[in-house]
Amino acid sequence: MQKIVINKCFGGFGLSDSGFAHYLDIKGIEYETTESDGLFGSRVDFWKKGRARDNKAYLHCSDIDRDDPALIQTLEELGEAASGRFADLGIVEIPDDVDWEIAEYDGNEHVAEKHRTWR
Repeated sequence: MQKIVINKCFGGFGLSDSGFAHYLDIKGIEYETTESDGLFGSRVDFWKKGRARDNKAYLHCSDIDRDDPALIQTLEELGEAASGRFADLGIVEIPDDVDWEIAEYDGNEHVAEKHRTWR
């Protein structure tokens, strides 16, 4: 069986600051943080350590593959504390031979088997 992380509520996939820091630590990625004001209050931004602050240095949890073993480990170790402000992250197990994708409605996600479609 393979494990995949999805968001189980309306809102959207996201890790908490401590969840993302834990993930980066597991991956061995050195980072620096800055605080900034965002749409929903202050937030922490993560940057690759020692790099110029540009798009290539910015780290964001949306870039993580949902079957990344370090992401699975983060959820298993932190539980609910890994979920971001608008997320309720969980792990779904599916058979190894399934070619999958994540489908969502308003941020509430599920795992679906890939298939072909035409218009």
